[in-house]
Amino acid sequence: MPTVTTVTSRRFDQLSAREFHDLLRLRIDVFVVEQACPYPELDGSDVESGTEHHWIAEAGGAPACYARTLDDGAAIRIGRVVTAPPARGDGLAASLMTYLIGRFDDRPLVLDAQSHLAEWYTRFGFEHDGAEFVEDGIPHVPMRRGGTVST
Repeated sequence: MPTVTTVTSRRFDQLSAREFHDLLRLRIDVFVVEQACPYPELDGSDVESGTEHHWIAEAGGAPACYARTLDDGAAIRIGRVVTAPPARGDGLAASLMTYLIGRFDDRPLVLDAQSHLAEWYTRFGFEHDGAEFVEDGIPHVPMRRGGTVST
């Protein structure tokens, strides 16, 4: 795990055009290209007032790890958790999750984990919160940390 990790958090209107481009590129490179899953990555949620973008940059400034949070009033929804291939195994995703848990400590957190990663999320106190479902051809499981778990 990295000894020093700086997380940047910004709302859409605080992002530079370059930052938004680089965040989208990471998401598309992994979720659309690497996972061979064509879907509309620009879903309208990035620009909502309750959305925040969180990332850890590599030495050159490009995002190495990223997550998006959406505030729906009842909970904070964590999504688009992604790590660039060269940065995998460095503990960046764990650092980012720890940061998000601390940032939103007073709120329930929800996410839809790709099923093969559900066990990883349990390390951070997430529990299964419903039946497995398939989205864009990939099995997912709803998970929750805090609040009432429905399963």
